[in-house]
Amino acid sequence: MTDAGNEALRVDGRVAAKAVRARLKGEVEALRAETGESPGLAVVLVGDDPASAIYVRHKVRACEKVGIRSLSHVLPAATTQEALLTLLDSLNADPAVDGILVQLPLPGHIDADTVIARVALDKDVDGFALGNLGALAAGRPGLVACTPAGVLEMLTRTAETLGEPLSGKHAVVIGRSVTVGKPMALLLLQANCTVTVCHSRTVDTAKHTRAADIVVAAAGRPELVRGDWVKPGAWVIDVGIHRRADGGLCGDVHADEVRQVAAALSPVPGGVGPMTIAMLLDNTVRAFRSRRGLAQPESA
Repeated sequence: MTDAGNEALRVDGRVAAKAVRARLKGEVEALRAETGESPGLAVVLVGDDPASAIYVRHKVRACEKVGIRSLSHVLPAATTQEALLTLLDSLNADPAVDGILVQLPLPGHIDADTVIARVALDKDVDGFALGNLGALAAGRPGLVACTPAGVLEMLTRTAETLGEPLSGKHAVVIGRSVTVGKPMALLLLQANCTVTVCHSRTVDTAKHTRAADIVVAAAGRPELVRGDWVKPGAWVIDVGIHRRADGGLCGDVHADEVRQVAAALSPVPGGVGPMTIAMLLDNTVRAFRSRRGLAQPESA
């Protein structure tokens, strides 16, 4: 628990992401020395959405920092679904490509589910394919969705900093999307947490969060989680990011209120976002190892 007048520990995603990148840089250098090859990530952007273009630039720069080769494919918004699928087929067949990232959202005339399903399972570094989601549900090895993987890394680091075990804690996940909420719940189960999933049809979500040791807010609703929703001493990870009318950013958590109650809180921005990109790089290195029959490092 926090003492009166003390604010929550800042669960800094930028610091955690820097540590992950440093680890991966060393791994990539060792893999290059061992195999003569470097992991390769193909990034596919369809259209000219400004936010998507910014995200892609961030991902390409992150690749460069750790020695991953990035291969960008920028396609016009009018690209047909068939043309995009043909490109994915060629990337699937390219041995120099270890991971494929299709930046979402796609233009309205392209079906995202069809596109995601076309990416080879062993190159699905987003972790969105049904085969990888199924592997996670079964507790089998696979590529895990980057945002929930990043959240788990942040929670693990928080446990180490506060000197408390993650195992045995009661975690509430707000949101049940296949990209965040559901895989997040599965990862927390694997970490031996007791997990409750709340969603838009949950009666009295606050009743559940007030009993939780950990709250992961991924509802997509600005400042939904208020201070009186949180048990004193809880750890709160804010997955949401929204633009306020005044131009500022906020998350799914009312940070000014919650930081007075929680023991730990991730910021927006600077929390989950950097870790999502870091775990994309981690998945790319994992895919490189897996595709060559190399063991995954125990520490990863």
